[in-house]
Amino acid sequence: MPKLAALCVFCGSSMGLRSAYAEAAAELGALLAREGIQLVYGGGNVGLMGVVAKSCMESGGEVIGIIPRALFKKEHGNQEITRLEIVSSMHERKSRMSELSDGFVALPGGIGTFEELLEVLTWSQLGIHRKPVAVINVGGYFNPLLALLDNALDEGFLGAEHRGLLLVSDRPGDLVSNLRKLDIHPAHNRSMGA
Repeated sequence: MPKLAALCVFCGSSMGLRSAYAEAAAELGALLAREGIQLVYGGGNVGLMGVVAKSCMESGGEVIGIIPRALFKKEHGNQEITRLEIVSSMHERKSRMSELSDGFVALPGGIGTFEELLEVLTWSQLGIHRKPVAVINVGGYFNPLLALLDNALDEGFLGAEHRGLLLVSDRPGDLVSNLRKLDIHPAHNRSMGA
């Protein structure tokens, strides 16, 4: 079974109102470092993005950030990571993060996090990639999204096989353990257009 070598993390450029969000981000970053899994993320040094990257680096991990030039100042492009790539657009950012990653996970965040998560989930549904997509449901944060997906299933807009594509864990440790059990399709073999 191929190894989970790199995980893309989508999360907020804000901290949110509960300390549990930052705690989960820090736990995930440290866990990825300990497990030898490279962190791929949006390249910012603010909010939960900054927390997960800092935790991974401080724990001896490798971090690759991908940030559009237009957001470099706003999201404080993180130059204290293993590698920061500056790209020309959001589309290029997401494409590059997909190319580098063996799977995707979302921590709490806002519209940008939802959009990134749902886009890679759509790519999975369409067969563009065969990489796992998951959320860490800190304090039930993603419950409304999960209810929306269940409603789409109940109303006939989503098939059961596609509803099952989104993995859910309450804690980072459970998530990584579950991802390790899956048949991973490594990033170097599958890209967005494969």
